[in-house]
Amino acid sequence: MKRVIAAAALAVGLASPAMADPVLGVWKTQVDDGAYAHVTFSKCGAALCGVISKAFDASGEISTPNIGKQLVWDMSPNGGGKYSGGKIWQPSTGKVYKSKMTLAGSSLKVAGCVGPICKKQTWSRVK
Repeated sequence: MKRVIAAAALAVGLASPAMADPVLGVWKTQVDDGAYAHVTFSKCGAALCGVISKAFDASGEISTPNIGKQLVWDMSPNGGGKYSGGKIWQPSTGKVYKSKMTLAGSSLKVAGCVGPICKKQTWSRVK
């Protein structure tokens, strides 16, 4: 019985990395209002969320009260590298947009809309 439990635990442990969502990890945003951020995506229940983990301007890494704040939340994976149903916050304006994302290799296309006003960015994976 102990062997069966150990084998099952090993199988679950080995399968977990394969089941990890490909968008998980750190992404670099495009410059907005002179600054950009590193956003760390993780699981938030059944959805995904992204938290500002670092911020930068032309002079390098900066300290900001936005570190640790959620930038993306409630993003649901739809398969095929597509995500929808989420929200994204733009720190420079304080606006929250309905958001969707598309993953293609090491590029993440992020789009958000408030009514008829939509914005897009392409983020790159941080290695």
